[in-house]
Order: sequence, then C-alpha cells, then structure tokens
Amino acid sequence: MENAKPGGALAFLRKENIVAKPGFNRWLVPPASIAIHLCIGSVYAWSVFNPPLTRELGVVASSAEDWSLGSVVWIFSVAIVFLGLAAAFAGKWLEEVGPRMVGVLAAFLWGGGFLIGSLGISLHQLWLIYLGYGVLGGCGLGLGYVSPVSTLLRWFPDRRGMATGMAIMGFGGGAMIGAPVNGWLLNLYEKAPDYLGAQGTVETMVENGRVFAETAAGKVEVVIANAAQAAEIGGEAGLYAIGTGNTGAAQTFMTLGIVYFCVMILASFMYRVPAKDWKPEGWVPKPAKSGLVTQNNVHIDQALKTPQFWQMWLMLCFNVTAGIGVIGVAKTMMSEIYGTTMPGIVTAAFASTYVLMISVFNMCGRFFWASTSDYIGRKMTYHCFFVLGTLLYLSIPFFASAGAESPNVIYLVGFYVATMIIFSMYGGGFATIPAYLADMFGTMHVGGIHGRLLTAWSAAGVLGPLAITSLRDLSVGKAVTDLTSRIDPAAFAEKFGAPIEQLDQLVAAKTVTIAKLMEIAPEGTIDPTSSLYNTTMYAMAGLLVIAFFANLLMRPVKEHHHHDEPELQAIPVE
Repeated sequence: MENAKPGGALAFLRKENIVAKPGFNRWLVPPASIAIHLCIGSVYAWSVFNPPLTRELGVVASSAEDWSLGSVVWIFSVAIVFLGLAAAFAGKWLEEVGPRMVGVLAAFLWGGGFLIGSLGISLHQLWLIYLGYGVLGGCGLGLGYVSPVSTLLRWFPDRRGMATGMAIMGFGGGAMIGAPVNGWLLNLYEKAPDYLGAQGTVETMVENGRVFAETAAGKVEVVIANAAQAAEIGGEAGLYAIGTGNTGAAQTFMTLGIVYFCVMILASFMYRVPAKDWKPEGWVPKPAKSGLVTQNNVHIDQALKTPQFWQMWLMLCFNVTAGIGVIGVAKTMMSEIYGTTMPGIVTAAFASTYVLMISVFNMCGRFFWASTSDYIGRKMTYHCFFVLGTLLYLSIPFFASAGAESPNVIYLVGFYVATMIIFSMYGGGFATIPAYLADMFGTMHVGGIHGRLLTAWSAAGVLGPLAITSLRDLSVGKAVTDLTSRIDPAAFAEKFGAPIEQLDQLVAAKTVTIAKLMEIAPEGTIDPTSSLYNTTMYAMAGLLVIAFFANLLMRPVKEHHHHDEPELQAIPVE
C-alpha cells in the first residue's frame, strides 16, 4: 500500500492498513465505538464493589483482616487519574498508529486490569487491585475513551456532533448497564460462610480484639452478623466462620475482564479509517458564518500554544466541576429536604429511581446536545450550557428552601427537572467538546488534542469534590453557630453534658449536630438544613459565568498556527 509503514507482526493494526475500501458503509464504525465506551463506562459502577471488598474475608460482616472502606474507595480515583494521564500522553501516538491499535491495547489493559484485580482479591493483596484496576485499567480507560474520536470525526464531517455524541453516549450509559450486571454476578458467585450458631449458644473468646469460637474442629475466628447483615445472604443472625464463604468479587472481576476484553477486541477490529480526501457522497462543505470552523489543521503540539485550547480547557473543567457539584449532593438534598417534608412521595424507591434517572439524562444528554450542536453550532451549544446552567443552579436553592418551608409537590418537581437538565448538560459537555475541537483545530490531530484536553476532567475530579466538601463544611459551621446562639445555655448544657464554650470540641466529636440542636431550639426556629447547599450552588453558578465569557471570547485560530505543509492539509470542512 502506498506510504504504508512497516509494522512487523502488528502491521495489520496500523491505520494505513485499515483504510476502508470504496463502498464501505460508514455506519459500521459508530457501533464499535459505542461498544467500547459501554465497556469502559462501567467504571462509574465501581461503588457496587465497595461493600464486598470491605468484607471479602468475613463475607457477612467485615473481619479484622478485611480492607477498610477508606482503602478501597481510592481505587476508583486512581483509575480516573490514569484515564486523564493516558489520554493526554497517548493522544499523539493515537494519531500515528490509528484507532485499531489503540483500541486493542485498551482491551488488553482494561480486561487485563480486571484479571489482575481478580488475582489481588483472591490473594487478598490490595496493591494488586490498585495496579490492575487502578493503574493498568485506568490507562485502558483513557485509550478506549479517545480511540474513536478522530475516526468518527473524519467519517462524519457533515455530522460531527452526532458522531461523537453517539460514541461518548456509551460511556454515560456504561454505569446504567454495569451496576445491575455487577450486582447480578456478585449474587451469582456469592457463597455464604459456615454458620456456627446464634450468639450466646456458641462458646467464644476474645484475643487481641478478635472473636474466636470453639468448634469440634478446634478454635476458629468468627464474625458476628446482625439480622440485617445475615439477611443479605439469606441467613440468620449469629456467628460465621471467617474464610469459609465467598463474596463473589474475584470471580466477578475475572468474568468481567474476559467479557470486556472480547467485546473490545471485536469492536476494535471493526474500525476502519476513510481514504485520503474521502467525503460523504453529495456533501458540499458550507462556510460557517462565525468563521470558527477551520479548513486547516493545527498540530497537536502547536494547539497547546493557542488561547483557544486553554479557553476550551477552562470551559470543560468548569462545566464538569459544576456538574459534579450537583451530582455529589443531589441525592442527599433529595433525602434530607424532601424525604422529611414529603415522606409519602420521596420514598426509598423514589430515591432509587432518581439515581437511575441521573444516569439516563447523563447518557441521553450526550447524544442530544452533541447532535443539536450540528444545527446551532458548537459555540451556541456551550452558551446554552452556561446561560441555562447558571439559571438552573441559582434556582436549586429556591426550590430547596421553599420545599422545606412549605411542602408542595411543585417545588419537588422544580428541583427534579432542574437537576435532570443539569445532568444532561454535564454529559453534553463531554460529547460536544470533540466536535468543537475539530472545528477549531481541524481533524488531523483532533484525537491527540482531545486527549490532552481531558486533563481538565482530571482537574475537575479533584476540584469538584474539594469545593463541595469545603463549602458545605463552612455552611454547616455557620448554621451550628447560628442555632447555638438561639438556644438557652442551660438547655444546651443539659442536652450535651457540656457548656456552650466547648462547642468546637463537641462538633468535632459529632456530639453536636444540626438535627440535635433543632430538638432544643426555640419553637419557630427554621431548620437550616435546606440552605446548607446554597453556597455550593452559587459557587457552581459563578464557575459557569466565567466559562461563559471564555466561550464568548472564542475566536478562530490565527493562521500562523496552521500546518504549512500542503500534503498535510485536510479536506475543506463545514
């Protein structure tokens, strides 16, 4: 093949050897991209694994040797960090070798990460899970995320937003499918530990804080499960022998690793790249009135020298940070505010459905907003995100406060609708940004540029939770201080067994809480719980205002940043 580079045994994976033949149906490429994103999108279902990993040995309850929750929750964070790093550093390589080779490597890393994680669970070595799922799996996430972007943009120059929206929609839907599948596999492989009898019917002893029971086979270490814990495995309260059961986590990891590997390999081999100068039949590029859609290409390294790249970095970072701001507190707000004022409506089932709808709107928003951008333009789409988003963020404190003061279903509906639109724009921001990048920098290096832009996601993953936690803590501290000032010191001392002067120590020990203060607060005192999130929402709205101006000031990339080699010029684009 002309200009083909020798690739040795892996030559069949390189992009110059997967050029589509005339007549190839371009609609065969999006399903491959969606399949890969559905596989890697299951990372958002990680929370399903937290409970079984914290009781891997005890099964019904955590034993002394089991991992703590604090030690396993960070596995997800490590995976997301390496997603951003892999996408940033491998983006340039993607443009050189093509989507198939990157997709195959992603399959080995993501599927293999699960297998190494399975080994770590079986051997009870936490570092192996961090290495497998966190580091290697995280790299697989990053490679799998960016692998289809530039390919789809080249196949669909007439519908860039729709094309990337279809693929990235899969990432948003991965958790919606992954969570129930993970739960089903865990139940399938779960094995209850040996039941030794009810507490009090078996002789026990405590050594170094651990509980042992005397059996016919000798002394064995046990965990004591209450009725609720035992019910999860279909058992009854009492003593269970440690190490005799199975949570099913190791087998679930192994099954998922094999399935994900097979699906991603098959999908990767469906990738084809269009021939040079290919364009859809009958499609004639039209110049964009805004001038933001370039007919040239900008090199990946040169893109970082443009203000446009950093404007988009800021826009994505703040849009994701704001989205995380709502995702992190929406369920809590729903339970704390409406669950107490409208218990007949906001039940446990209602809350579960609400969480499911978060995933649905996140997923559908990716396709809807990205497709809409094909008609109204990328810049206008982001204006919608920031203007509409700002108004919605400012409305949430109103719906929360009004719902707490006057229980009315209209405020619940308002809160529900506002948050769902926000979740749709959270996903839409991810799906629309690749097309925006292609408009600004051309399609030649868009995969690599997109990979580097995803470092904004990593930054938002740290900035968002940090901002939420800090702002809520400030609001809680202010609310506690305000409530305490309204309470009679004698009543305070009687309730908490200490004077008001020791408030800080009592709050640190969680002895004093807003709920407990409300029990002795003067009649007519308004519960401040509904306003605890106001500062967070106002701060998120402020971030969107800044992002709005970054988008408003977007201008075409100056000519001196363009490629000057004639052979590197791409076809004119819309």
